[in-house]
Amino acid sequence: MGGAHVAAHYAAEQKKQHNLEEEAMTRYTAEDLNGDWEFKIIRSITSAFKRPDVLQNVLEEERLGGWELVEKFDDGRLRLKRPKSARQDDPMLPAGYDPYRTQYGISEGGLALWIVLGIGIAIALVMGTVFLITGSL
Repeated sequence: MGGAHVAAHYAAEQKKQHNLEEEAMTRYTAEDLNGDWEFKIIRSITSAFKRPDVLQNVLEEERLGGWELVEKFDDGRLRLKRPKSARQDDPMLPAGYDPYRTQYGISEGGLALWIVLGIGIAIALVMGTVFLITGSL
């Protein structure tokens, strides 16, 4: 259990560090802040944006909502902007498209669930193997 606590603490610290880094990296001009723009950051915990085909696909999806790439922070974070006036077209966007999504791919919670399930399956396999070999647990 101690390892899980350490991993959770590390993940929380990483998230805090990324947020601080994004604040420092994200410089908005007076025109940006006073203009007709809204911004968002899309995150991928699996660093999916390192693949050019995935990056292109995400940007094409985001263009549906009027979003355009401002900068790629790294393989896991993109900053986008769109005119605030694009909000009026949101009701006409395709079903299932969320113009305010900030997560691409599996979420942190989803990844944690898969890890826990994988560990549980591995433990069950080891215990099953021990049972088959020894005839008891």
